[in-house]
Amino acid sequence: VQLVESGGGLVQPGGSLRLSCAASGFAFSRSGMSWYRQAPGKERELVASITSAGDTTNYVDSVQGRFTISRDNAKNTVYLQMNSLKPEDTAVYYCKARYFASWGQGTQVTVSS
Repeated sequence: VQLVESGGGLVQPGGSLRLSCAASGFAFSRSGMSWYRQAPGKERELVASITSAGDTTNYVDSVQGRFTISRDNAKNTVYLQMNSLKPEDTAVYYCKARYFASWGQGTQVTVSS
């Protein structure tokens, strides 16, 4: 299982970013996927998840209405569109496949003026 996150960066409050996670080494189209984040000094938390078909999504309350998880099974890629970013969204963001323990290297998101 290989997961490669990208798309992070420095953005001002209120701005947007789109994260991507390219997956390989497993049956992506049959696996639910999730995005997690870990801020300095805090535990890793689940941010959003999506079913294998992409028909059901779930979000942590703090990002509901601002973030959107989606996937393209033809490209083995899962996305996280992040809008109206806040300083408290600053963290390293990781994707994860359901039932697999592997993590990617993560992508840093920093929200600051």
